Amino acid sequence: MAQLKPNSKKGRVIFHIDMNCFYASVEMAYNPKLKGKPLAIAGNPEERKGIIVTSSYEARAKGVKTTMTIWQARKLCPELIVMRPNFDRYREASSAIFKILSEITPYVQPVSIDEGYMDVTGSNMDGTPIDLAVNLQQRILNELDIPCSIGIAPNKFLAKMASDMKKPLGITVLRKRELPTTLWPLKVEEMYGVGEKTAERLHTIDIHTIGDLAKKDSYQLKQLLGINGERLRNRANGIDTRPVDPEAIYDFKSIGSSQTMAEDTTDVNVIQRLLKLLAENVERRMGRKDASGKSIQIMIRYHNRNTITRSRKLQAYIDKKEDIYQIADELFQKHWDGEPVRLLGITVQDVEEKRNIGQQLDLFTYEKVASKEKLYRTIENLTEKYGENPFKQWKSADDKATMQPRTSFQKDFLDDFRK
Repeated sequence: MAQLKPNSKKGRVIFHIDMNCFYASVEMAYNPKLKGKPLAIAGNPEERKGIIVTSSYEARAKGVKTTMTIWQARKLCPELIVMRPNFDRYREASSAIFKILSEITPYVQPVSIDEGYMDVTGSNMDGTPIDLAVNLQQRILNELDIPCSIGIAPNKFLAKMASDMKKPLGITVLRKRELPTTLWPLKVEEMYGVGEKTAERLHTIDIHTIGDLAKKDSYQLKQLLGINGERLRNRANGIDTRPVDPEAIYDFKSIGSSQTMAEDTTDVNVIQRLLKLLAENVERRMGRKDASGKSIQIMIRYHNRNTITRSRKLQAYIDKKEDIYQIADELFQKHWDGEPVRLLGITVQDVEEKRNIGQQLDLFTYEKVASKEKLYRTIENLTEKYGENPFKQWKSADDKATMQPRTSFQKDFLDDFRK
């Protein structure tokens, strides 16, 4: 069914909502005694090499940063309080936040557990979009005790950039006519969508600011970065036609899991145990989405932070942990150079929902399927007569309202905020 679009005769009004230090803020809301103190959330607080996931602004002021090891963080901030992540608590808070957003407009697109877009174009609001943002920010703070920053712009890219400009509790409006003075002077590394490697490549053609990128010849950028070069140039000029899509949370092409070792290791037994754990995680996440995949990729990060990815295309779809582990282990054994391993990851790619996958018959399944052919024909006749298949096996689109995407350590997904 075609999705209704908000009235946009006067131009779109897009909000990007970004929770400030989300995990730490949730812990402070749960335990107010933590407020005002340097707090960090880390995977293994008992391990010196545990990795900081996020930290409070008090900790950041002392130099504590995400991905820093605990021993490094404590060296900078001896009084640092380190806690394990409580994902159930964070999911509950995220669900409450997105319920508030969805009360304002149905056009809400979560992009992670702690951020999302809203299209408030034509919404029934008292006052201006800034008034709406102020009221929304204050409501989340009053009801949930969680601070957020809000970017207001005519499209998603500019709204995202705007929300990053003032934290915590910032509200920033970014208009296209203001780009030469507000956006273009920023370093190109600060642009959303430009990573470290892309920035390095842009530097080779004398692009150092977002303004340099906005003015660069499209052909030269496409020669350097392919279609992404033109896309980045458009964004730098404030061009982004992507809609705020509430259904985008259900779009996925890969499902993965990764984990940092407690310590760098060359112990094959330890490595294989972790690969089995990662395969189990991937199987579980694929099960939640009723999905299978046709390609396996592993990621190996070494003690010196050098990282490689290797993948294998498969003949058939798989979703079982045993199959995932077997292929991942083979890839690891083939491509591991014997150096100490810091992090491992497994990702199943070319993922499809099972209901969209045509059944691939072989000699072992043909007889079983053929025996059910009369049943299938009967179901088809009933479907033609009464509409949707009354015996449908896979989840329908309406069932998405009951699905609960979960949080993983590397990539956060949301509980369904429409519940």
